[in-house]
Amino acid sequence: MAEYKQPRLNGAYYGPAIPPAEPPRQRSNSARRCCCCLLSIFCKVLVAIIVFIGLFILIFWLVVQPRLFKFHVSEAKLTQFNYTDNTLHYNLVLNFTARNPNKKLNIYYDKVEGQVLYDGVGFASTDVVTWKNSFRQHTKSTDSMSGVFLGQYVVARDHERDSDFDKDKKRGVFHIDVRLYFTIRFRLGDGIGGDTKAKAKCELGVPLSSNGITGTAFQPTECDVDF
Repeated sequence: MAEYKQPRLNGAYYGPAIPPAEPPRQRSNSARRCCCCLLSIFCKVLVAIIVFIGLFILIFWLVVQPRLFKFHVSEAKLTQFNYTDNTLHYNLVLNFTARNPNKKLNIYYDKVEGQVLYDGVGFASTDVVTWKNSFRQHTKSTDSMSGVFLGQYVVARDHERDSDFDKDKKRGVFHIDVRLYFTIRFRLGDGIGGDTKAKAKCELGVPLSSNGITGTAFQPTECDVDF
């Protein structure tokens, strides 16, 4: 009896079996797991960097122990302070002392700008330190600087300001605020850092002197220093 052979159909495939295609949901889950793995690695690296930076800053702080410089108004001489035709005429000389309390950091005072205010109004400014007289302050040392405020300033007067001025004039002591703006650099060993900005605020009671005589002595005043 002859063996029966099934005829081949046109376009039919009789080769090895082809595995079924991966469902779309499984491919999506695989990609999601890959993204989560990369995100986890990134987070671990980021945390490690943050911890390293934190440890470096802590060690640096413990070794160097950086501290703010101390700043005082040591002397103040006010020989003129009066209004004439809505114009304030003034002559004020301020002497400052700056102390570096650090044991390992030197300070370069590259620039210091001073501004004086009365009753909230700035009426004069001057350069206390410029590139011509900039200096290096060594550790545990104190240096002096001074500012001269001389001239006149037109200011709109009002009743409240006039009242404060009359009270201060009667007492012979004027409440003058001083603002100083520093451009400094720190030196550790042979390394010198970049420009650092700092500011100081000083609230003064300055006696008015007449013919070089003052009824009240000026009290040296410490300023608030901030970066």
